[in-house]
Amino acid sequence: MWYFTWILGLFLACSFGIINALWLESSENMDRESDSSKGE
Repeated sequence: MWYFTWILGLFLACSFGIINALWLESSENMDRESDSSKGE
């Protein structure tokens, strides 16, 4: 059953990386929107 734990850990690590990438992209978009609204 060690392989189940290994696959689960790999899945969680990949999910964590994907969520971090999506969060980083969305936070950059929020920063751009707030900067453009300050300039107007």
